[in-house]
Amino acid sequence: MDFSFLSEYYMFFINGAKFTLILAFFSVFLGVIGGTIFALMKISKNVILNMIASVYVEIIRGTPVLVQLYIIFYGLPYAGIQLPDMVAGIIALSINSSAYVAEIIRGGINSVDKGQMEAARSLGMSYNMAMINIIIPQAVKTIIPVLGNEFIVIIKESSIVSIIGIHELSYNADTVRGNIFKPFEPLLVSAFIYFVMTFTLSKFMKRVEERMNISD
Repeated sequence: MDFSFLSEYYMFFINGAKFTLILAFFSVFLGVIGGTIFALMKISKNVILNMIASVYVEIIRGTPVLVQLYIIFYGLPYAGIQLPDMVAGIIALSINSSAYVAEIIRGGINSVDKGQMEAARSLGMSYNMAMINIIIPQAVKTIIPVLGNEFIVIIKESSIVSIIGIHELSYNADTVRGNIFKPFEPLLVSAFIYFVMTFTLSKFMKRVEERMNISD
């Protein structure tokens, strides 16, 4: 095993990790926004909104993220929409994430005892007011740890955007492999960096969960 190439190529891995984190952050951020919207649509009493959200979630969860990436990157130009590689990657990952986040949020909201909503309504609160002030704050404690897991999943899944030329960690690791003609060692380095990122985030989310449990 020879890792002497790191003295020359270490910045490839650092920059790749940076782009991976940027991709994951914006994908989860937009995924949470979209997922929240679709979760509220799914629990809505409006049949049309409920159906739209259900179809969206089932289609996105039922198709590979690779296909979704290809549709965004290669399909949108046919409609006259040309996106930068990074933007296309973020949109594809956030669309995929939003479907899973929608189910996470819906499950978190449904986990709150229905008596909470009934009590709030009996006090004269509207449905929306009760949802914002009573239900969602309680659901957040269930949702946040699971969202942390979604962030970890996106960090690992972001490697798929390397196929459209985004210089994230996997892409840069492959570049190093081609430059030094060593197929194995760069993969070990990238795997180690992925592990450090996901392990650190996992520990951080565990601390957050512990703090939230203490606050109870």
